[in-house]
Amino acid sequence: MLPLPEPRHDAVLPRLTRAAAPLTREVEVLDEFGQRRAIHIPAERPLTLYVDKREVVTLMTLGAAPELLALGYLRNQQLVDSLAEIESVTVDWDVGAAAVKTRAGPGAVSDFEARTAKRIVTTGCGQGTMFGSLMDQIDRVKLPPPATARIRQGTLQALNDAMRKVDSVHRRAGSVHGCALFRGTEMLTFVEDVGRHNAIDTIAGWMWMHGDAPLGYGGDKVFYTTGRLTSEMVTKAAQLGVPIVISRNGVTQMGYELAGQLGMALFGRASQKHFICYCGFERFDAEPEPERPAVRVVSS
Repeated sequence: MLPLPEPRHDAVLPRLTRAAAPLTREVEVLDEFGQRRAIHIPAERPLTLYVDKREVVTLMTLGAAPELLALGYLRNQQLVDSLAEIESVTVDWDVGAAAVKTRAGPGAVSDFEARTAKRIVTTGCGQGTMFGSLMDQIDRVKLPPPATARIRQGTLQALNDAMRKVDSVHRRAGSVHGCALFRGTEMLTFVEDVGRHNAIDTIAGWMWMHGDAPLGYGGDKVFYTTGRLTSEMVTKAAQLGVPIVISRNGVTQMGYELAGQLGMALFGRASQKHFICYCGFERFDAEPEPERPAVRVVSS
């Protein structure tokens, strides 16, 4: 994950531990040539999230920025309405727990049991979880109009190049997903985790800690993921107010339909100069490559 800049606002922020865990572990393997050698694998570990001592969920994570993951999860699941409600986030890997303490204490989160009663196990790697009421509230999301939030083809290619060059756990050990947040061609932050849902939640926590308003605050940004664009990923990007989403992978039907409903631009199969724009054409300034002349075959 890129170094975090100082928060950009003067609000009272929650106290956070800095309990980043080692992202990989070295193991000895036996290859097809009968040779023993050492390689690195991602260091997946469980992290159980508590709010005022009430258990919420257990997340399987690398632990790159567990405090931001906890904050982003609560934000994206709409279990906490304001960052100002949170006094601290304490991560202890000895017990595998992230303890969130609110300023008002137990009972501060209204209708906690009702909010967490209905869970949907999603297609996220490592099995993501969404609380069912989120889909009922998606119509509240208001994204900026295409005139003010759009992307050029050259910028899209620059983002592909930036993601290709980033130093990553995936390059060293594989088996993880990466997500990044861009403003123009500037990469604001990058995070990897065993599930793309954890990665976007961590970015949500990063945005929350850096002064962005609760709704619609990602209008000048682009979200990039190496994972597929499911309804969960589209929903979370929309909640961040980000109208343009890019993936190296593809798009599911539900993700596609939801993005179209919200007026988002979805790009998939993005690599180097290649991409597919699935929807949101009005947000895209195409700069197509000139067509190559057809090769004429002359028979002898």
